Amino acid sequence: MRLSSVPLRPLMVALFCLPMCVAAQGQQADQRVPVLVELFTSEGCSDCPPADALLAELDAKQFVPGAEAIVLSEHVTYWDHQGWRDPFSLDAMTQRQEEYSRRFSLDSTYTPQMVVDGTTQFVGSNGRALVAAMSKAAAKPKSSLAIESAKWENGTVRFAVRADEGKGTKLVAAIAANATHSEVPRGENAGRTLHHTAVVRVLKEMDGKDADGRPLSLEAGKAKQTGSGDGEMRLVVFMIDSKSGRVIAAAEQLLH
Repeated sequence: MRLSSVPLRPLMVALFCLPMCVAAQGQQADQRVPVLVELFTSEGCSDCPPADALLAELDAKQFVPGAEAIVLSEHVTYWDHQGWRDPFSLDAMTQRQEEYSRRFSLDSTYTPQMVVDGTTQFVGSNGRALVAAMSKAAAKPKSSLAIESAKWENGTVRFAVRADEGKGTKLVAAIAANATHSEVPRGENAGRTLHHTAVVRVLKEMDGKDADGRPLSLEAGKAKQTGSGDGEMRLVVFMIDSKSGRVIAAAEQLLH
């Protein structure tokens, strides 16, 4: 098993109910800085549901002052041989997590893992670490990035992106299901109904120079067909500094 040798048990999910979170309710959307939060998770992992719940709470309540959380749930494949195959798992998510593992000089990949703005990682159920990482990320300036003319067209999402910076960057676009669920009959979560938020179904990396308003597309024919509970989808686009890996701009838009 490609997890660290010490089992990672979930910390108290209640940690995210911090006093400082209450102040976020009065924040205006235009005062918030977009911060990307990626959760590497699996339905085969019994430690993951609390992290899934924390991500959903963050997405719904936006409880970190000054930050606009743009969240992605990225289901890895290496738990699929433990008795239950996660219907949302993708090889691309496993590969993406492996890249992070090398960047952070970790001994191995693990779940649940959160990565904030490509620069900070921690156990995905750790509410205190999440608030601290997002607050730090929100204090750094972001470049502007706007999604334009996003629409479904014959199994493809067509859109355009405009951003301040393009040189020395990567542009990443993902299609994610707003809400999914599974009734798990086998594995570590046998007998549970699991719920997820912003589950990545398609992800594509492009050159940052593509963020100049030119037509872009994501083949998404299978995005709504895997698993149960898929409803609305969202398009998440973010720009990464190629050298540091830091997310320097991010935006999202609902797809109808």
